[in-house]
Amino acid sequence: MHEELKIKGQLAQEAAYQLGLLTAEEKNNALMAMAEALEKNKEEILKANKLDMEKGEANNLSKAFLDRLLLTDGRIKDMADGLRAIAKLEDPIGHIDESWLGAENIQIGKVRVPLGVVGIIYEARPNVTVDAAGLCLKSGNAAFLRGSSDAFNSNLAICRILAAACEQCGVPQGAVQLIEDTSRDCVNQMLKLNEYLDVLIPRGGAGLIKNVVENSTVPVIQTGVGNCHIYIDDKADLEMAVKITVNGKMQRPGVCNALETLLVHQDLAQEFLPLIAAKLTNVELRVCEKAKAYLPDCRLATEEDYATEFHDLILAVKVVQDIDEAIAHIRKYSTKHSEVIVTNDYAHSRKFTHMVDAACVYVNASSRFSDGFQFGFGAEIGISTQKLHARGPMGLKELTSYKYVILGDGQVRK
Repeated sequence: MHEELKIKGQLAQEAAYQLGLLTAEEKNNALMAMAEALEKNKEEILKANKLDMEKGEANNLSKAFLDRLLLTDGRIKDMADGLRAIAKLEDPIGHIDESWLGAENIQIGKVRVPLGVVGIIYEARPNVTVDAAGLCLKSGNAAFLRGSSDAFNSNLAICRILAAACEQCGVPQGAVQLIEDTSRDCVNQMLKLNEYLDVLIPRGGAGLIKNVVENSTVPVIQTGVGNCHIYIDDKADLEMAVKITVNGKMQRPGVCNALETLLVHQDLAQEFLPLIAAKLTNVELRVCEKAKAYLPDCRLATEEDYATEFHDLILAVKVVQDIDEAIAHIRKYSTKHSEVIVTNDYAHSRKFTHMVDAACVYVNASSRFSDGFQFGFGAEIGISTQKLHARGPMGLKELTSYKYVILGDGQVRK
């Protein structure tokens, strides 16, 4: 076994046991100290991030990738505020979900408990280091973090600052750890680290997620690629449709909840397509044959375009006959992340939400809200596109399991 994984795995396992015994007040004090430490040491973080950015630019990484990598004063403040928001949330540990009387009047309670040691493999985004550490701490889990080499300096600086703040508040050593070996071999061994890890959560591109899902012997919660669609129904308010589409594609195109495909009802195509094209400045539109009649300067879309998460200022466009064709297209190409309908028809909105299978289904709102902070979770550990054990933005409750506590006064089974 890789020596670093073994040493840090043992530390994490012991820390996880002790974390489960901390009070909500103790965890909240640590979270507030972590937030303060981030802001106090922001120059150290920005200096480390500059090294990663310079390396990324030298390696010709995409603008979208560099945007995910970049840290600023504002983004550091947002990370700190995220920790403060987590501190304000109710502690899930020890919460009794339900209780009832079983056979022979035994008292049965379903009680929330931590998962244990949560391994997270992620790419590019240094903010994941903060979100993961904060959510794991509040939910009583040890955070076992492995970021990418592209963000190594940023992640290392952040993790050292967070771990030191935790330990000063009495949180056990090993509660927040970064695996410093960024080699592929280390990742492959981490996928088999059942002795120390209780669950693995991959956050990143399709290749990373596929590798983890196919090769891990540790249980995996699959966070998903976001090939997100918006359907403009024939009963849509056009002003609203433009606003939501522009926000979904342009507000931050390099994230998983950004729009990748625009579907437009044929009755609105002539009016809506030129209107939205004028608003999607600097966005490359790849269109179907019907759409090209209204957008003659745009290139034709391929089958691959409709199946692609671009992470860029590129949008696939298709004119559809009706809501049924829109839903069929989404069923074929969706990664089950976030899907949107814009309509003023109640029956159509109900049909869309009932028939579209995705973690987040929106009516008249932007897909960009698929985010733990926007949902009121304080932050998120990722957005799960599977159905077991969690789905959608994963907050504190999704980082817990439960156990049954049974109280009796001498009952025996007959």
